[in-house]
Amino acid sequence: MILDPILDVFRGKVTIPPLDGAFRPNTRLDDLPAFAEVAEPDNLLTADGRLLVSSGNAVLAIAAGSEPVLVETFQSPVAALALSPQGDLTVGLESGKLLMAGREVSLPAEVRCITALAYADDGMLWLANGSAEHAPSQWAADLMKKGASGSLWRCGPGGIGFQKTAGDIAFPYGLHPMGSDVLVSESWRHQLVRFDGSNGTRSTVLTHLPGYPSRLSPAGDGGAWLTLFAPRNRLIEFVLQEMHYRQDMIEQVPQAYWIAPALASNRSFLEPLQCGGIRTMGIHKPWSPSRSYGLVVKLDRDMQPQFSLHSRANGTCHGICSVTERDDRLFIASKGGGCVLAIGTGGF
Repeated sequence: MILDPILDVFRGKVTIPPLDGAFRPNTRLDDLPAFAEVAEPDNLLTADGRLLVSSGNAVLAIAAGSEPVLVETFQSPVAALALSPQGDLTVGLESGKLLMAGREVSLPAEVRCITALAYADDGMLWLANGSAEHAPSQWAADLMKKGASGSLWRCGPGGIGFQKTAGDIAFPYGLHPMGSDVLVSESWRHQLVRFDGSNGTRSTVLTHLPGYPSRLSPAGDGGAWLTLFAPRNRLIEFVLQEMHYRQDMIEQVPQAYWIAPALASNRSFLEPLQCGGIRTMGIHKPWSPSRSYGLVVKLDRDMQPQFSLHSRANGTCHGICSVTERDDRLFIASKGGGCVLAIGTGGF
């Protein structure tokens, strides 16, 4: 019925987009051998011919068959990385500081949660400020409080004169420049939104995603790669509708055991479980509801999904926040799985 979506609000009915079509489940990620073992790998990029990954407050260079090499350390965990057209490393820190070529750049007071950085072809730097209230690592609290205080910023070459392009964004977590515009992954609204670079006008490009989208990365064919760091499920969606329950949970329960998305799960018997996720005869069903998942999606030039790579509920390569394409290979950082994966792009 046409009125069903409206009536569902009053019925308390929760509908999750199915994993079908381009999102059809597979085991492609769990079938891959680890390219490198790294503790909570987050941001990936290529600089000076090296593959770099952030891990805690360090940036490491990784290569097949060798131990990660320390490139640089910082006083705070690394929240975002980008490479300028001149080849300089731009680093956003958990503390809210922004470093460009090793130099701290002055930011507006509102910017305190840098979740993504990206340079356009003309040298324009785009910055995603995930929340006006929480640090990047406190994303679960921002979701459970139904935050929508994120914002989008830009500045010209040299990091001088940051200007606010748009606000009221529900945790922007990924950026993909498109000419003078930029595509933003809006995590808590499960969608990709294109913002006009001149006036901040927004238009929805892809909506009703089955998970929480994180960072975007250019693809060699002119499309893009999208990561989703956690799945949506009915229990979490239901809790998000229950204001008093959420408030009590936030105040009384340790955050690791909230009924909320996670980068990894099944590590403690204290974690919340949905009935379908309980092991039966020692088997964890791959299709069971889960707080964590691994999902990478290939987008075409129109930013529409073509296919996807999965680590299902019973897999280990969960919490994927970043990917990068290099030398006809796709590198995938599984923050929940503690590894970086690699797969050739010619086999898709």
